[in-house]
Amino acid sequence: MNLRVDIISDVICPWCLIGKRRLEKAIALLSDEQNVQVHWHPFQLNPALPQEGIPRREYRTRKFGSWQRSQELDARVRTVGEAEGIQFDFDRIEWTPNTRDAHRVIWLAGEHDCQDAVVEALFLAYFTEGRNISLRQELLSVVVAAGLDEAMTTAMLESEQGAEIFETAGRTAQQHGVTGVPFFIINQKVSLSGAQDPATFLDSFRQAGI
Repeated sequence: MNLRVDIISDVICPWCLIGKRRLEKAIALLSDEQNVQVHWHPFQLNPALPQEGIPRREYRTRKFGSWQRSQELDARVRTVGEAEGIQFDFDRIEWTPNTRDAHRVIWLAGEHDCQDAVVEALFLAYFTEGRNISLRQELLSVVVAAGLDEAMTTAMLESEQGAEIFETAGRTAQQHGVTGVPFFIINQKVSLSGAQDPATFLDSFRQAGI
């Protein structure tokens, strides 16, 4: 039986990576007879940021009122991440990037059967290596290593190819009442908001007819 999971997320959202790990744990508990397809869709947390992004300290201080509060929230996420095998290294992250190009690259990866690898690589590049994925060369370096062709990806980035995904994803988000990410849609029947635990995912799979 087929299982389709559509994930609305942003690659600079730590809870989206946590949710990915928990979903993977749930999928690993399914029988080998299940055909699982996971599709990633864009949600820009900060669409108004300049293309090159802004210093993370400036952004987080503005968003949370103080750098101390930002660090407290990072510590909480780091603890949760460790339980999922994720080593968040927020001290290495100097920039909060604009993720428009990253989402277009994820769309391209979906057209070439390497979407999960590219999403994973982008998450880890940002959260564990502190790389500025709004810079074209950094972005290319990450996704080419994950399986995308460099010339093809460069040509896409230099065009407006894939720009329509934001309008399409916006309609989907509105249809499902998405206000934050991660957001999961199971077989177009059941939706989940947030980085739920594996048991909750399994329950949603059953509700969706798996």
